[in-house]
Amino acid sequence: IVACLHNMMVAHARVVNYFKENELPGEIGVVHSLETKYAATDAPEDKHAAFLDDALSIRFLLDATYLGYYSTETLTALDEICEANQASYHFPEEDFVELKKASTRNDYLGINHYQCHFVKAYDGENAIHHNGTGEKGTSVYKVKGIGERIYKEGIPRTDWDWLIYPEGLYDLLLRIKSDYPHYNKIYITENGMGYKDQFEDGIIMDQPRIDYLRVYLESLSKAITAGVNVKGYFLWSLMDLFSWTNGYNKRYGLFYVDFETQKRYPKESAYWYKLVSETKTII
Repeated sequence: IVACLHNMMVAHARVVNYFKENELPGEIGVVHSLETKYAATDAPEDKHAAFLDDALSIRFLLDATYLGYYSTETLTALDEICEANQASYHFPEEDFVELKKASTRNDYLGINHYQCHFVKAYDGENAIHHNGTGEKGTSVYKVKGIGERIYKEGIPRTDWDWLIYPEGLYDLLLRIKSDYPHYNKIYITENGMGYKDQFEDGIIMDQPRIDYLRVYLESLSKAITAGVNVKGYFLWSLMDLFSWTNGYNKRYGLFYVDFETQKRYPKESAYWYKLVSETKTII
């Protein structure tokens, strides 16, 4: 996965450099799926596990995007993870020429953010199970050399085991502002809640989705007030659609889709979001 992520970022850098050097019209940037990592406890081993998880899934991507190289902290973490899994990596020097040139050329950063993770130390073998059915409590993420993602008491989660913790978005945005100050501007390119919507006589009451969107928009507003340059928010999604990992059983839309008839029905969240958009007020 280390080589895969690196090659992805080099490919992105090459396209950015081509775009800018040929003075093509428009803007160009990158979208990363970033899920904030926290230590499960204050124990040093749990803090280190969270650091390792973060290094591979967040720091690695942002270093490549905005530094054009990998920091010593990032490389130290990668070495530890690879050693634990009897893996290795090699980054050709010429790759960093492209990365460095592109590092100040991104017009924007897009962030897909739905949840965060709490991580504790783990010494066992790799065990990963994606909850794609909505059977709450079945998600498993235990990675040798990194840690185990756990459910934190007192923090709600969806039936797909995604933690509802809006502070994670705020912390992520403030971190980017601090650690990568030339990020230019940010768009939240995906944020929303998958829910088992109940369709009764054309009425879909999805209050949990409204509650989710409200607290995440409030967290986003707080980050903007703190000086983060966020220029747009894209809710996921307008209507129920197909998911590569969940099929049609995980509904994200503001509009309910009857997949048999293809008819669309506005959910309660659609009316709520319409009012929020029109009034520019989080209600």
